[in-house]
Amino acid sequence: MAYKTVNPYTNEVVRTFEDTTDAELEKTLETAHALYKTFRKQDVSKRADMLREIAAKIRENAKELAEMLTVEMGKLIGEAEGEVELTAIIAEYYADNGPKMLEPQEIETGANGIAELHYQSTGVLMMVEPWNFPYYQVIRVFAPNFIVGNPMILKHASNTPGSAELLTDVISSVAPEGSLTNLFLNYDQVEKAIGDPRVQGAALTGSERGGASIGEAAGKNLKQATLELGGMDPFIVLSDANMDIVADAAWRARIYNTGQECTSSKRFIVMEDKYDEFVERLKDNFSKLKPGNPLDPETTLAPMNSKGAKEELQEQVDEAVAAGATVYYGNEKYEDEEGQFFMPTILTDITTDNPVHKTELFGPVAVVYKVSSVQEAIDLANDSQYGLGGSIYTADTERGYEIAKEIETGMMFVNTPRYSLPELPFGGVKRSGFGREMSRTGMMAFINEKLILKADAPDMDNLAGALIASQEI
Repeated sequence: MAYKTVNPYTNEVVRTFEDTTDAELEKTLETAHALYKTFRKQDVSKRADMLREIAAKIRENAKELAEMLTVEMGKLIGEAEGEVELTAIIAEYYADNGPKMLEPQEIETGANGIAELHYQSTGVLMMVEPWNFPYYQVIRVFAPNFIVGNPMILKHASNTPGSAELLTDVISSVAPEGSLTNLFLNYDQVEKAIGDPRVQGAALTGSERGGASIGEAAGKNLKQATLELGGMDPFIVLSDANMDIVADAAWRARIYNTGQECTSSKRFIVMEDKYDEFVERLKDNFSKLKPGNPLDPETTLAPMNSKGAKEELQEQVDEAVAAGATVYYGNEKYEDEEGQFFMPTILTDITTDNPVHKTELFGPVAVVYKVSSVQEAIDLANDSQYGLGGSIYTADTERGYEIAKEIETGMMFVNTPRYSLPELPFGGVKRSGFGREMSRTGMMAFINEKLILKADAPDMDNLAGALIASQEI
């Protein structure tokens, strides 16, 4: 696998990276497993202190970290700075809250004695992460598992190796060797690592294909796994919605990170009495975006992450148009820009047999549907193989809340675009994957929830009854 940094704005190959050898992988497994044993005897407060220091180091190196994101995958510099800050916030959250989350919980029981649930680490984890949020995706797995005491091996995307290396260098300046090790692995080596008895779980954020591969490797080796995959998040606009709020939220929800986000709003489902105004205001906002150097704070449209990503998106749009979709706006080339820019595009008149009705568009393309009833909006929102997130806009927040409960997703937001904060669990259903990251829920993903029942002496009569009952079951 060729790991290299290619600037999507200049098309320049900045740096190439050497692949990891099997011997280097073995050494990493040895180091990480030994650290796991050390962590099991270490007070969690020590790791909390280290996480606070890691957050401080991230902020100290914020400029370098942000610029690396922009050079490697084209993220607008302001968005890159925001990702760096969110990375520090997540580290701080688990430093402040992780130790309390790991305190033993007493269980009410009819058994003789006191029953407690203890939360213990399980071992080394294999982490496979994507290019679109190179720091945020890593820290939301690393921070909770570091607190727990699970060392991690990172295989990052092949087009963001510099970001992976830089973040792990910052973390390793504080955390013990083996806490998080970045390796330039191929997928055979990833599967080998997952099968190793020293590795107890795998976490992936990425494509369905990658998820199927990692899920299969974890399953056949009886390892825990979390998979965060694609999304086709609905953005539902009801008749009573405030259109000023909607118009400002819609373009941001689609264009953030150049639309290269699993939780971007990709399907805009609009009541027919708001439809004409919606598409016109979305067109107006899209038309104001200007491509340019993403390191320039004045630039409002960044390039896509690679030539291949741009070409794939163009093929999808062409297929949609060939199947009857209307290009309401966009789908034109920027003749004066050599970078991997894709003009923000609006597609309408999408039928259920159009390929884009079922296919995720990972870039600045909005698909807009017109509906005539709330039930039609709900049915359309649920007519997807994905179920990651979504949002609803209405003047009646309680009504929006009730509708949100009917949408088949892992996350829903009423009158606001998606938030990503460490206290909010992140994840989806259906082909968007399984498991959760962040919050207390995410921290429990790779934990041994261990029961300990302590009694001064056994209650033999009750114990005999319990044994008989268990045998009957």
